[in-house]
Parts: sequence; C-alpha cells; structure tokens
Amino acid sequence: MIADVVAVVLLLAVAAYACAGGTDYGAGFWDLLAGGARRGRRPRWLIDHAMAPVWEVNNVWLIFVLVIMWTGFPVLFQRLFQSMWLPLALAAVGIVLRGAGFALRKPVQRLAGRRLYGAVFAVSSLVTPFFLGVAAGGVASGRVTAEADPSAHAWAHPTPVLFGLLAVATTALLGAVFLAADARRFDAPDLAGYFRRRALAALGCVAVLAASTLATTRDDAPHVWHGLTHGAGLVFVAAAAVSTLATVWLLVRGASPGAWSRGSAVVVVASAVIAWGMAQRPYLVPTTLTVSEGAGADTTLRWLGLVTLVAVVLVVPAVVLLYRLDTRGELESLTDADLRRGAADEG
Repeated sequence: MIADVVAVVLLLAVAAYACAGGTDYGAGFWDLLAGGARRGRRPRWLIDHAMAPVWEVNNVWLIFVLVIMWTGFPVLFQRLFQSMWLPLALAAVGIVLRGAGFALRKPVQRLAGRRLYGAVFAVSSLVTPFFLGVAAGGVASGRVTAEADPSAHAWAHPTPVLFGLLAVATTALLGAVFLAADARRFDAPDLAGYFRRRALAALGCVAVLAASTLATTRDDAPHVWHGLTHGAGLVFVAAAAVSTLATVWLLVRGASPGAWSRGSAVVVVASAVIAWGMAQRPYLVPTTLTVSEGAGADTTLRWLGLVTLVAVVLVVPAVVLLYRLDTRGELESLTDADLRRGAADEG
C-alpha cells in the first residue's frame, strides 16, 4: 500500500516537472525559432523577462522526481539509467548547458558572446525535453529491463522517439501559451498575437503526435495502449482531449484572460502524463517490474513519505506564491515601451 502511494507521488512529481519545466523549455524552443538578431529581438526580450524570475525554481520538481525514484524505487532507477544511459546523459548535459547559456547571455557584452550563449540555451531547450521524453518512452515500451544491456541504441525504437517528439511539442505549446499571456500582461499586443499563433500551431502538432503515439503503442507497447483506451487511463486521455479543445477556443478568442488559457494548457500536459502513469498500472515498467517488486523496504518508504510530506509543506507554498506573483506581474514591471527600448539598446 505504501509503495502505491509513493508511486502516485512520483507520478505527480513527473507531471509537475512536465508542466513547470516544460514551460521553460518551450520558451527556449521559441527562442530558437525566433529568427535572426533583428527579427527575433522582441520575442527574445520578452522570453528573457518572462523566464527570469522562475527558471531556476522549476528544476525543484526534477529534484523531487530523482530523489523519490532512487530512494523509493531503486530497482527502477538502476534499470532506467542502465538501459537509457545515452538519452539521460544527453538530457543532463542539456540541462547544464541550457542554464549556463541563459544565465550568461545577458551579462556578456560582446555580440558574438551573446549569440553563442543564446544558441547554447536555445538548442539545449530542444535537445533536453526530447531525450527526457525518449527515456519515458523507453519505460512505457518495456525496454527498461534487467536484461537490457547498457547499449547506445536501446532507445532507438518508435515509441521512445515519438515520446521524445511529443515532449518537445508539449513544451512548445506550454511556452507559447504562457508567453502569449505574458505579452498581454506586459501590454505588447503584437507579441500576444505572435505567440498565440504559435501556440495554435503547437497544439496541432501535439494532437497529431499524440494520435501517432497512441497508434504506435498498440503494437510496440500493448499494455500501455490497453491502459490508455480503458479505465482510468482513458478518463485522463479524455480530459487531455477536452482541455485541448478548450485551449484552442481560448486562444482563438484572443481576448480571454491569460490565466484561463495557461490553466487549460497545463491540464492538457498534466492529464497526458497521468494517463501514461495510469495506463502502466500495476507496473513501473510494463510488463516486467511491478510497483511492489521495484519498491524499496517498507521502512525506507515510510521515511521517504514523511520527508516528502515535510518538503511539500515547506517548498510547495513558496513555489506557488512565486508562480502567483510572477503571473500577476508583481515581480518585475515590464511594458511595451521597455521592450522597444531594450530592442533599441541591443541594436
């Protein structure tokens, strides 16, 4: 019983990181596609200001995931990092380079240095979610097994690759939706429309990739496919589909409050992650490792549950307050005039 509770906590932590960290990765994705120095100045200026207050905090959820996994489910941790060592290593490098690129591109004075660090930040924002998604796809397709050799090719299969592409698309969706709301809040209507159009394009990609992934799992990951089309997994798939339609409607309306579109986009991603978790029941790795088989000792799980509860009580309210202050624009004042002045200064 305690193992099942910890497994649910792990799944919720993964969903939280997919939403919070995914928004940051999505901002970096649009930074990559913003264009040259002149055309991309205003979008990149907005991305810098929108991310600055929260980009470091979002990695708190990744720490939660890693600590819960290696403490509560050490067998899963071992098998995952053995089978998927290459995509996880590339994702770890991407996380480090992404943070360094974002932190260093603003204070660097030389234009060449800004471009270099900006490119590192943007490319890493694409690479990192892709390989994290690949690792998740390796779990879903049952390729994280005790017999799996530490091969560089264990991830190169349809389901892991589609999971990686879907991860990139969902981060692009979150990033565009949040930036459209930020642009409206910062009184930059042209950027609101700019990112709203990109959010709609990303939603289309998410829908196509989600359908392709579901079709692929029928043969490549049959246990997960059955879970996604029946029971609790189907309920969350339906929730993701309804939230997708709601997000489209809110984005097309354009004038709707940003909080509603942000919320519906978060529900899309969180529902998809939880649907995946529900579809795998009762397995951590379909069909080779159950929750009870992969769990640590009961004493360890009890202490992990207690420590996690304390961490949630101490950390989550502070993080929620930070998100609330940031989305309400109380951490930093930025107007359209600031955007134009910043663009002029860089020119």
